[in-house]
Amino acid sequence: MKRAKPTSKDHPQTISVEKVADADFPTRFGQFRICGFRLANGTPSETAVVLVKGKPRAGQVPLVRIHSQCLTGDVFASLRCDCREQLEMALEQVGGSDYGFVIYEPQEGRGIGLMSKLQAYQLQDQGVDTVEANRQLGFEPDLRQYTLAAGILQHYGVRSVRLLSNNPDKLRALEHCGIAIQERVPIEAAPHHASARYLKTKREKMGHLLSKGRSQETEDRSQKKRRKSRSLAARGVTSPILTPDS
Repeated sequence: MKRAKPTSKDHPQTISVEKVADADFPTRFGQFRICGFRLANGTPSETAVVLVKGKPRAGQVPLVRIHSQCLTGDVFASLRCDCREQLEMALEQVGGSDYGFVIYEPQEGRGIGLMSKLQAYQLQDQGVDTVEANRQLGFEPDLRQYTLAAGILQHYGVRSVRLLSNNPDKLRALEHCGIAIQERVPIEAAPHHASARYLKTKREKMGHLLSKGRSQETEDRSQKKRRKSRSLAARGVTSPILTPDS
Protein backbone atom coordinates (compact mmCIF):
# COMPACT_ATOMS: atom_id res chain seq x y z
CA MET A 1 0.00 0.00 0.00
CA LYS A 2 1.55 3.26 -1.13
CA ARG A 3 1.14 6.17 1.25
CA ALA A 4 0.85 9.86 0.61
CA LYS A 5 3.91 12.06 0.91
CA PRO A 6 5.67 10.93 4.11
CA THR A 7 5.60 13.23 7.10
CA SER A 8 8.38 13.52 9.64
CA LYS A 9 9.79 16.11 11.96
CA ASP A 10 12.01 18.71 10.33
CA HIS A 11 14.51 18.29 13.17
CA PRO A 12 13.95 14.83 14.62
CA GLN A 13 15.38 14.03 18.02
CA THR A 14 18.45 11.82 17.95
CA ILE A 15 17.84 8.68 20.00
CA SER A 16 20.97 7.40 21.68
CA VAL A 17 21.47 3.63 21.36
CA GLU A 18 24.43 1.35 21.96
CA LYS A 19 25.37 -1.65 19.84
CA VAL A 20 26.61 -4.40 22.15
CA ALA A 21 27.19 -7.25 19.66
CA ASP A 22 27.49 -7.87 15.92
CA ALA A 23 27.97 -11.32 14.38
CA ASP A 24 27.46 -13.31 11.20
CA PHE A 25 24.08 -15.09 11.17
CA PRO A 26 23.21 -17.61 8.45
CA THR A 27 19.56 -18.75 8.47
CA ARG A 28 17.23 -20.75 6.24
CA PHE A 29 15.78 -17.37 5.21
CA GLY A 30 19.12 -16.00 4.05
CA GLN A 31 22.34 -14.48 5.27
CA PHE A 32 22.07 -11.80 7.97
CA ARG A 33 24.13 -9.98 10.55
CA ILE A 34 22.71 -10.38 14.06
CA CYS A 35 23.20 -7.42 16.37
CA GLY A 36 22.28 -6.60 19.94
CA PHE A 37 21.25 -3.07 20.90
CA ARG A 38 20.20 -1.30 24.04
CA LEU A 39 18.81 2.13 24.71
CA ALA A 40 21.58 4.30 26.14
CA ASN A 41 20.68 5.50 29.64
CA GLY A 42 17.64 3.22 29.54
CA THR A 43 16.60 0.36 31.79
CA PRO A 44 18.30 -3.06 31.43
CA SER A 45 15.15 -4.42 29.75
CA GLU A 46 15.28 -1.86 26.93
CA THR A 47 17.10 -4.08 24.46
CA ALA A 48 16.50 -5.45 20.99
CA VAL A 49 17.93 -8.04 18.62
CA VAL A 50 18.31 -6.88 15.03
CA LEU A 51 18.79 -8.97 11.91
CA VAL A 52 20.39 -6.88 9.18
CA LYS A 53 20.22 -7.96 5.54
CA GLY A 54 22.60 -6.46 3.00
CA LYS A 55 24.16 -3.04 2.82
CA PRO A 56 22.60 0.24 1.72
CA ARG A 57 23.03 1.67 -1.73
CA ALA A 58 22.38 5.27 -2.68
CA GLY A 59 18.67 6.01 -2.61
CA GLN A 60 17.71 2.53 -1.39
CA VAL A 61 14.87 2.33 1.15
CA PRO A 62 15.08 -0.74 3.42
CA LEU A 63 12.29 -3.21 4.11
CA VAL A 64 11.72 -3.21 7.89
CA ARG A 65 9.78 -5.37 10.32
CA ILE A 66 9.47 -4.42 14.01
CA HIS A 67 8.40 -7.62 15.75
CA SER A 68 7.38 -7.91 19.39
CA GLN A 69 8.50 -11.07 21.16
CA CYS A 70 5.81 -13.73 21.51
CA LEU A 71 7.09 -16.83 23.27
CA THR A 72 3.81 -18.69 22.88
CA GLY A 73 3.59 -18.01 19.15
CA ASP A 74 7.19 -17.62 17.97
CA VAL A 75 8.53 -20.62 19.94
CA PHE A 76 5.57 -22.86 20.79
CA ALA A 77 3.57 -22.23 17.56
CA SER A 78 0.41 -21.09 19.34
CA LEU A 79 -2.65 -20.76 17.14
CA ARG A 80 -4.17 -18.12 19.44
CA CYS A 81 -2.29 -15.42 17.51
CA ASP A 82 -0.62 -14.81 14.15
CA CYS A 83 2.80 -13.87 15.55
CA ARG A 84 4.82 -16.85 14.31
CA GLU A 85 3.34 -16.59 10.83
CA GLN A 86 4.13 -12.88 10.72
CA LEU A 87 7.69 -13.44 11.93
CA GLU A 88 8.36 -16.10 9.30
CA MET A 89 6.78 -13.97 6.58
CA ALA A 90 8.98 -11.05 7.64
CA LEU A 91 12.14 -13.16 7.69
CA GLU A 92 11.34 -14.53 4.25
CA GLN A 93 10.61 -11.12 2.74
CA VAL A 94 13.51 -9.29 4.37
CA GLY A 95 15.80 -12.25 3.69
CA GLY A 96 14.85 -12.07 0.02
CA SER A 97 15.44 -8.33 -0.20
CA ASP A 98 18.67 -6.51 -0.99
CA TYR A 99 18.54 -4.43 2.19
CA GLY A 100 16.38 -4.69 5.27
CA PHE A 101 15.98 -5.15 9.01
CA VAL A 102 14.02 -7.37 11.37
CA ILE A 103 13.97 -5.66 14.76
CA TYR A 104 12.93 -8.08 17.51
CA GLU A 105 11.92 -6.42 20.78
CA PRO A 106 11.15 -8.13 24.13
CA GLN A 107 7.62 -6.72 24.43
CA GLU A 108 5.74 -9.88 25.38
CA GLY A 109 1.97 -9.56 25.43
CA ARG A 110 2.03 -6.06 23.88
CA GLY A 111 4.24 -4.97 26.75
CA ILE A 112 2.55 -6.55 29.79
CA GLY A 113 5.03 -9.41 30.22
CA LEU A 114 4.76 -13.17 29.90
CA MET A 115 3.05 -14.04 33.20
CA SER A 116 0.45 -11.30 32.76
CA LYS A 117 -0.09 -12.48 29.19
CA LEU A 118 -0.84 -16.00 30.45
CA GLN A 119 -3.30 -14.51 32.94
CA ALA A 120 -4.89 -12.67 30.01
CA TYR A 121 -5.21 -16.01 28.20
CA GLN A 122 -7.06 -17.38 31.22
CA LEU A 123 -9.48 -14.45 31.14
CA GLN A 124 -9.98 -14.90 27.40
CA ASP A 125 -10.93 -18.53 28.03
CA GLN A 126 -13.71 -17.15 30.24
CA GLY A 127 -15.11 -15.11 27.35
CA VAL A 128 -13.46 -11.69 27.29
CA ASP A 129 -11.42 -10.45 24.34
CA THR A 130 -7.73 -9.53 24.35
CA VAL A 131 -8.38 -5.82 24.96
CA GLU A 132 -10.79 -6.37 27.86
CA ALA A 133 -8.47 -8.99 29.38
CA ASN A 134 -5.66 -6.43 29.55
CA ARG A 135 -7.97 -3.89 31.16
CA GLN A 136 -9.18 -6.36 33.77
CA LEU A 137 -5.53 -6.94 34.69
CA GLY A 138 -4.98 -3.19 35.07
CA PHE A 139 -3.16 -2.58 31.77
CA GLU A 140 -3.83 -0.50 28.70
CA PRO A 141 -4.59 -2.56 25.56
CA ASP A 142 -1.09 -1.85 24.18
CA LEU A 143 1.86 -0.63 26.26
CA ARG A 144 4.52 -0.87 23.58
CA GLN A 145 6.80 1.96 22.56
CA TYR A 146 9.06 2.03 19.52
CA THR A 147 11.71 4.55 20.56
CA LEU A 148 14.47 1.95 20.59
CA ALA A 149 13.49 0.66 17.15
CA ALA A 150 13.59 4.20 15.78
CA GLY A 151 16.97 4.76 17.41
CA ILE A 152 18.35 1.60 15.81
CA LEU A 153 17.23 2.79 12.38
CA GLN A 154 18.83 6.17 13.07
CA HIS A 155 22.05 4.34 14.03
CA TYR A 156 22.16 2.86 10.52
CA GLY A 157 21.42 6.21 8.92
CA VAL A 158 17.92 5.15 7.86
CA ARG A 159 15.50 8.02 7.39
CA SER A 160 12.81 6.33 5.31
CA VAL A 161 11.46 2.77 5.37
CA ARG A 162 9.10 0.32 3.76
CA LEU A 163 7.39 -0.99 6.88
CA LEU A 164 5.99 -4.51 7.16
CA SER A 165 3.06 -3.84 9.47
CA ASN A 166 -0.71 -3.82 9.90
CA ASN A 167 -0.49 -1.59 12.98
CA PRO A 168 -1.03 2.18 12.46
CA ASP A 169 0.56 2.87 15.87
CA LYS A 170 3.92 1.66 14.56
CA LEU A 171 3.71 3.96 11.57
CA ARG A 172 2.85 6.96 13.74
CA ALA A 173 5.57 6.14 16.28
CA LEU A 174 8.31 5.99 13.65
CA GLU A 175 7.09 9.15 11.95
CA HIS A 176 7.09 10.90 15.33
CA CYS A 177 10.78 9.99 15.68
CA GLY A 178 11.61 11.32 12.23
CA ILE A 179 11.52 8.04 10.28
CA ALA A 180 9.42 8.56 7.16
CA ILE A 181 7.17 5.74 5.94
CA GLN A 182 7.62 5.46 2.19
CA GLU A 183 5.30 2.45 2.02
CA ARG A 184 3.27 0.27 4.38
CA VAL A 185 3.65 -3.34 3.30
CA PRO A 186 0.79 -5.52 4.63
CA ILE A 187 1.82 -8.66 6.49
CA GLU A 188 -1.27 -10.78 7.00
CA ALA A 189 -1.54 -14.50 7.58
CA ALA A 190 -4.71 -16.51 6.98
CA PRO A 191 -6.57 -16.68 10.31
CA HIS A 192 -7.09 -20.00 12.05
CA HIS A 193 -10.34 -20.71 13.90
CA ALA A 194 -8.38 -20.37 17.15
CA SER A 195 -7.13 -16.88 16.23
CA ALA A 196 -10.19 -15.52 14.44
CA ARG A 197 -11.63 -13.72 17.47
CA TYR A 198 -8.25 -12.27 18.43
CA LEU A 199 -7.72 -10.87 14.93
CA LYS A 200 -11.28 -9.53 14.82
CA THR A 201 -10.61 -7.65 18.08
CA LYS A 202 -7.36 -6.22 16.74
CA ARG A 203 -9.15 -5.04 13.63
CA GLU A 204 -12.27 -3.63 15.29
CA LYS A 205 -10.96 -2.36 18.65
CA MET A 206 -7.30 -1.58 17.97
CA GLY A 207 -7.55 -0.30 14.41
CA HIS A 208 -5.20 -2.83 12.83
CA LEU A 209 -5.41 -2.86 9.06
CA LEU A 210 -6.61 -6.42 8.60
CA SER A 211 -8.96 -7.86 6.03
CA LYS A 212 -11.91 -10.08 6.85
CA GLY A 213 -10.27 -13.05 5.14
CA ARG A 214 -11.46 -16.63 5.28
CA SER A 215 -9.90 -18.78 7.96
CA GLN A 216 -7.25 -21.35 7.16
CA GLU A 217 -9.64 -24.05 8.37
CA THR A 218 -12.19 -22.90 5.77
CA GLU A 219 -9.50 -22.89 3.08
CA ASP A 220 -8.46 -26.43 4.04
CA ARG A 221 -12.05 -27.68 3.88
CA SER A 222 -12.56 -26.05 0.50
CA GLN A 223 -9.42 -27.64 -0.91
CA LYS A 224 -10.48 -31.09 0.34
CA LYS A 225 -13.90 -30.71 -1.29
CA ARG A 226 -12.35 -29.62 -4.58
CA ARG A 227 -9.98 -32.62 -4.53
CA LYS A 228 -12.90 -34.95 -3.79
CA SER A 229 -14.92 -33.45 -6.64
CA ARG A 230 -12.02 -33.89 -9.09
CA SER A 231 -11.52 -37.48 -7.92
CA LEU A 232 -15.19 -38.31 -8.45
CA ALA A 233 -15.16 -36.66 -11.86
CA ALA A 234 -12.11 -38.69 -12.87
CA ARG A 235 -14.04 -41.88 -12.04
CA GLY A 236 -17.08 -40.67 -13.96
CA VAL A 237 -19.18 -40.17 -10.83
CA THR A 238 -21.55 -37.22 -10.85
CA SER A 239 -21.27 -35.02 -7.76
CA PRO A 240 -23.22 -31.96 -6.64
CA ILE A 241 -21.80 -28.54 -7.38
CA LEU A 242 -19.49 -27.60 -4.54
CA THR A 243 -19.10 -23.97 -3.60
CA PRO A 244 -16.06 -22.89 -1.57
CA ASP A 245 -18.12 -22.58 1.63
CA SER A 246 -20.70 -25.32 1.03
